[in-house]
Amino acid sequence: MSETASPGPAGGIEHPVARTVGARPGTHYPGRLGFKIASVPAPLYLILAGLVLTAAITGNLPDTMVVGFATTILLGGLFIWIGNLFPVVRDFGLPTVLCTFAPATLAFFGLMPENLVTVVQNFIDGHGFLDFFVIGIIAGAILGMPRALLLKAGPRFAVPIVGCLIATFVLIGLLAAATGFGFIEGILFIAAPIMAGGLGVGALPMSEMYAAKTGGDSAAFMGDLMSAVVMANVVCILIAGIYNGLGKRKKQLFVGFNGHGQLLRIKGRSDELTVPPKRDASSFIALGKGLLIAGGLFVFGELVAALLPGGLHPYAWAIIAAAVVKIFGLLPQDVEDATADWGDLIGAILVPALLVGVSLTYIDITEVLSSLSNPLFILLTICTVVIATLTSGVLGWLVKFNFVEASITPGLVMADTGGSGDVAVLSAANRLHLMPFAALTNRLGGALVLFVTSLIVPFLA
Repeated sequence: MSETASPGPAGGIEHPVARTVGARPGTHYPGRLGFKIASVPAPLYLILAGLVLTAAITGNLPDTMVVGFATTILLGGLFIWIGNLFPVVRDFGLPTVLCTFAPATLAFFGLMPENLVTVVQNFIDGHGFLDFFVIGIIAGAILGMPRALLLKAGPRFAVPIVGCLIATFVLIGLLAAATGFGFIEGILFIAAPIMAGGLGVGALPMSEMYAAKTGGDSAAFMGDLMSAVVMANVVCILIAGIYNGLGKRKKQLFVGFNGHGQLLRIKGRSDELTVPPKRDASSFIALGKGLLIAGGLFVFGELVAALLPGGLHPYAWAIIAAAVVKIFGLLPQDVEDATADWGDLIGAILVPALLVGVSLTYIDITEVLSSLSNPLFILLTICTVVIATLTSGVLGWLVKFNFVEASITPGLVMADTGGSGDVAVLSAANRLHLMPFAALTNRLGGALVLFVTSLIVPFLA
């Protein structure tokens, strides 16, 4: 599919801005005439946005799934368009940053209608849009991945995951001790919640463990833990955007530095070790089959997690199932291709919508502002992300990953906020196809972090 260029303000031709979010070229024209927002002509966008805004202000915005789609797509398209207005910085993740934090900021200042916020929050959490998005990306990426790549990349992940965890804990502990923050405190209150790869295996259970050890209330620990997680997620997105910007400028600092989306740099048939180019079109029947397979994998993950409580997260079981299906060729090729097409569709049109929804649902600007009040806390948080990123990249490079890709996942992925953070980081880095490795890193790496943390808690004063 292609888009025709729009007439520029001076009568010339103004070309579409290359996308910085999603998996397809964008259709956001920053020119003053004939531009598009959310891939529709600006006048039509204004009519639709005005309709939704009027309904929200009057308290008549229906709390349904279809309205959730419309609202988040409209908001996401607006922030992507605004971010693409600014040359250079748009290549470093500005559209993603705006989608991720601008809605939460507007809500914080009371500039978002309460009805709209409620609808979006229910859409993301209650109606399960986050699961809908993530499972589509995971299923499509794994089943659309060359079998040889999956087999050769998977086992190597243990080295950067374990290595960057050990290095980050030790180095942050030492830095915290040197600055007076405390060795154990630096690990438990900064490194551990950040490296857990999400709230479910990070701030929430850790606050309960700390409260049990000290005899206090878990709520007393949540502020510090959440501040570290939220601040780290901001840093992760910014670093991911920098990597994307460097890639667009063809910066190759050394052999194996930037794989431009390719994880491995080992020798082999090129068709086995690279992700095939995405198709620009698919049939309705194929997309329907892809949705069915993604849904089946999600149900399998939820079922196994329910039957084996205390084990892996449902996403991890879905990833394992998809990998088994791919490795043993249990599905016809056309069904694999259909699932890949479904994942491509999700990544192409719904990334901005999800980021906006996550912003209004999970991000508390009060906690972000609180984290800015302690310079030492900020320094240690930034150092945690940087150390995790660099050590993961170096260790990944040693086992034949490309440095940038290895520093993104597992490095940045372990330090972001989990499923929603993965979307923000990978979209800012323009590497959404690495979602399976990101999700697997979060679940397995997060469990490892929580286990190690439980061993250190007894030393908390």
